[in-house]
Amino acid sequence: MKKRSLWFTSPRCVEIREENQNGPSEGEAGVRVIISAISPGTEMLVYRGQVETDMPVDEVIESLAGTFQHPFQYGYASVGMVEEIGIGVDPDWLGGRVFSFHPHESYYYARPETLMRIPDGVSNEDAVFLPNMETAVNFLQDGAPRLGEDAAVFGLGIVGLLSVSLLLAFPLNTILGVDPYPVRRDAALELGLPNCVDPETLGKTGRKILTHGRGFDLVYELSGAPSALGQAISAAGYEGRVVIGSWYGNKPVVLNLGGHFHRSRIQIISSQVSTVQSGLTGRWNKKRRFETAWRQIQRIRPSKWITHRFPLDQAQSAYQHIDRHAEDTIQVVFVYD
Repeated sequence: MKKRSLWFTSPRCVEIREENQNGPSEGEAGVRVIISAISPGTEMLVYRGQVETDMPVDEVIESLAGTFQHPFQYGYASVGMVEEIGIGVDPDWLGGRVFSFHPHESYYYARPETLMRIPDGVSNEDAVFLPNMETAVNFLQDGAPRLGEDAAVFGLGIVGLLSVSLLLAFPLNTILGVDPYPVRRDAALELGLPNCVDPETLGKTGRKILTHGRGFDLVYELSGAPSALGQAISAAGYEGRVVIGSWYGNKPVVLNLGGHFHRSRIQIISSQVSTVQSGLTGRWNKKRRFETAWRQIQRIRPSKWITHRFPLDQAQSAYQHIDRHAEDTIQVVFVYD
């Protein structure tokens, strides 16, 4: 059997490589991939070469071993079906739909403990959103929204939309969405978000009107744009919390931390999904957070935000489209034969 795998070969260049496989080893399952999702944030930093080449690709996920030194594989949202099992694997895995934090490729072998069964009632296209939904759950846990607060979300890409979907379930006073692209603002408005603006027109007026002059209690910076962090800090009120969910890679961030930031005691919180914050670990672990994410996927059904589908063989075109046409893109996926 042959498999096709996506490799990042140099900045803004990917290629598909084909190789033979010999079948599962003892304790492994063979998974035929149905769909995988491109992360429009982290993965585009990788595609553009905006990450440190000696940095580990991932320190937790074993299928993402190595560094960002070209060539390497990447991707972490893969949905497929178990078609083979090796010696010692429970036959109950055969035919099951599974999710895996695995790079983009058409077929792979893995130990069952690295696979997650997809709950009944969750479609394949919804299931590929698991990593971003887990990330959104983590953002809310780290930001800890409170009754009656005013919140703002900078960046209404897929993680921003998922975070807004969760925030709307809280009894907040108001939520503001900030994004330069109408297609994303429209998606947020369709969710029921009451206020969406372009970052260029936000200014101080929106901050004062929506929060009665207080500034926002809770601000999320999820745009991936370094310039947005300064705006997010400016939007926060006295002792406001600014949760940074963006990873900027090696892009520099220039901030003015005098005046408003210093005198208003603004809190900056770094939120990263690989771990659970220490204040929750007495009751929460990754398993519980995944269970929560699956339930929210069933409620929100995020596949409605898939804007483009490409066969894996057109991977270069898929990345080029995200890179050049962010204005019409929310979520791009690869579909497999």
